[in-house]
Amino acid sequence: MASSGNQGNQGKQGGDTSNRGFASMDQDKQRDIASQGGKAAHEKGTAHEFSSQEAREAGRKGGQASGGGNQGGGSQGGR
Repeated sequence: MASSGNQGNQGKQGGDTSNRGFASMDQDKQRDIASQGGKAAHEKGTAHEFSSQEAREAGRKGGQASGGGNQGGGSQGGR
């Protein structure tokens, strides 16, 4: 059977996939569109810019959510 043009959805399972929407786009295309949006927000003055304190808190929260990685201090070597 011939392909119906769903080239961006080859990894998805199921027979009824769509070529519409941001998630179905090529990653480079997504990155380009997101970059344009970020640049436009900065030019307009509506983009949020993290202070060092906000960035520190966001990093801490992300580390907690991901399981913590390097908790407990000390060296990174084995036991």
